Amino acid sequence: MTYTRLNASAATLTKNRTEDSVSPFSGMCTTCIDGCIGMCDIGKSAYRGAEMIYPQPFGIITTASQKDYPVDLSHFTILGRCAGAWGVEADSNKAIFPNVDLEVTIGADKKNGIKCKMPLIGAAMGSTNVAKNNWPEYAAGLAISGIPMAIGENVTAMDMNSQFSNGKVISAPELKWRIDSYRDWQLDGFGEVILQANVEDTMLGVQEYAIKNLGVQSVELKWGQGAKDIGGEVKIRDLNKAQELQKRGYIVLPNPSDPGVIEAFKRGAFHEFERHSRVGMVTEEGFIKRVEELRKCGAKRITLKTGAYRPEDTARAVKYASICELDLLTVDGAGGGTGMSPWRMMNEWGVPVVELHSLVYQYYTKLASKKMFLPDLAFAGGFTFEDQMFKGLALGAPFAKLIAYARAPLAAAMVAKNIGKAIESQNLPIYIQRFGLGVDEIFVTAHELRHILGDRFKKLPIGAIGVYTYNQRLAQGLRQFMTGARKFALQYITRDDIASLTPEATKISGIEYIMDIDRKEADDILFSNGTRKAKAVRGTPVLAGKNGRRK
Repeated sequence: MTYTRLNASAATLTKNRTEDSVSPFSGMCTTCIDGCIGMCDIGKSAYRGAEMIYPQPFGIITTASQKDYPVDLSHFTILGRCAGAWGVEADSNKAIFPNVDLEVTIGADKKNGIKCKMPLIGAAMGSTNVAKNNWPEYAAGLAISGIPMAIGENVTAMDMNSQFSNGKVISAPELKWRIDSYRDWQLDGFGEVILQANVEDTMLGVQEYAIKNLGVQSVELKWGQGAKDIGGEVKIRDLNKAQELQKRGYIVLPNPSDPGVIEAFKRGAFHEFERHSRVGMVTEEGFIKRVEELRKCGAKRITLKTGAYRPEDTARAVKYASICELDLLTVDGAGGGTGMSPWRMMNEWGVPVVELHSLVYQYYTKLASKKMFLPDLAFAGGFTFEDQMFKGLALGAPFAKLIAYARAPLAAAMVAKNIGKAIESQNLPIYIQRFGLGVDEIFVTAHELRHILGDRFKKLPIGAIGVYTYNQRLAQGLRQFMTGARKFALQYITRDDIASLTPEATKISGIEYIMDIDRKEADDILFSNGTRKAKAVRGTPVLAGKNGRRK
């Protein structure tokens, strides 16, 4: 069987002519006919070339892999219990799901760590238009939910209003706006803004500027992400902006300074430039030096985000984060993404989520046996719902503290924002009208937020209500799963709260196969001398008949 589809995808706006008859190994139509206008990836590549590498249309979509990996989180099942309780008294009146504690504090120094209302963190989104255009809704929604958020790479240099002197940033209005969009809605000391930096950000001194001038206390070093193993990319439709970004140190293709390219762009031969970031070159010495620089500059917390690189690079991330006693390590599995990543790369490189996170668990276990420092751990890679959250936390227990997500809350922000526009224009779809015609009727948490925010509720972006409402669904769903497992606080989740459904999942993860788990415990129960003995009927064992009835 094939795990991925070639040559046709909604991500690249391509399709096969013979959709019901496609070669599985090439993705081509079984009969490729002379006369076809070229709707497939090959066909469109014949006239648009490298444009077809990337998902389309850029700036208004988020994208993730459509590859059907051999093993994923659905290959595990969550195990419940009918006896006992952890984190609360084993009393049916107290062991109820509203009493599950989802709060967690992240950081090497827990007294001064990042307080989280839920075991979630908004993974970094940077300079892509889809993030910028929905930022007020996304940031405010995470803030009122008590969830920390990372600001991604390239935001400062992509801002044409940023100012630089001697190659270093001296003014970054968009970065300040992004920080304020979150901070203005923080509640009760929960959450935090974490500023990420890549190669270009580091060269421009973005983190140092933010620490000294914008009050940033937490920063993130970026090695990579699950969507791609190259630097960040965006598309630029403005020639002057493309030329300015080239001056600021970015790789811009085609060369916006070339007279021939300029003439071709003005003629309409192509409509977009590509801006690419550089890849980092990691060394232990360089990493330690950079951490020391940031701490001397005033950073109180330092985190690391790494992607789905080969196992030895994952080991480097774990070891270097341990040596430097970082506050958080985020490990992002292959296939995930939010912005502009090469489509085939997004599907065909790196280590998938279950395999990568299982390796990280192994590496943490080895360092734990040596009593080495272990940073708090966050897992990323396409997490969207509460069952996946529980499985991810169990897979990495006791080291995994957070689940990192981005596409899902951004989707919630976009949907709610568009509902707000429809309310304002009195053009609500019938599907939405069945819930009501206004914010208070449509959004089930509106009354709750009005109580929490008071008069400020009127200023809250409607998209933020969507993010908050989505997060409350996740919170209740996770509490219900945890109650079923009788775990009433996050620290009690363990690896044996889930079981593998296939031998392959067991081999990869080390999680026991469902038919093997609890074998000893079950035997102990079956063969123990109970206080009451089963009474045989006329000396014959009680047998089960059809439909489970007694014979």
